[in-house]
Amino acid sequence: MMNENILDKNSLDLKIEMFPIGYVENDYLEPVYDENIYRKISKLILNEEFVEGLQRIEDFEKLQILFYFSKSEDYELVRRRRIDGELSGVFASRTPHRPNGIGLTLVDLLKVEGNVLYVKGLDAINGTPVIDIKPYTERFDNDSD
Repeated sequence: MMNENILDKNSLDLKIEMFPIGYVENDYLEPVYDENIYRKISKLILNEEFVEGLQRIEDFEKLQILFYFSKSEDYELVRRRRIDGELSGVFASRTPHRPNGIGLTLVDLLKVEGNVLYVKGLDAINGTPVIDIKPYTERFDNDSD
């Protein structure tokens, strides 16, 4: 059943509340750009109340991790992109300085031990709140023909 508030024309005034389902644990303490982070192993420590939600997560080799850039306090709608130095809109870049501060990274799932997921490729720093985890599936997430 769809929430009628979503369809309301005033939905842009809607406040959305979320809570972390866990947090990131790794060696990166500050938000600095370092491509080595993609080769490092991070732990996703889930709150115990969500462990049941991990059932059969090992059916997937890759996961999409949504997290909150908790140390990014501001944003600019246009700024230089890191990948090519071009001025671009915030929605045409991967900057952590975003209106809602939501990050998304595709990671390799290495193993699961209880409430801890070991992943490789996560570009979030130690202590970053994790908002959600979704399995990556070729069928739905890869647009190549």
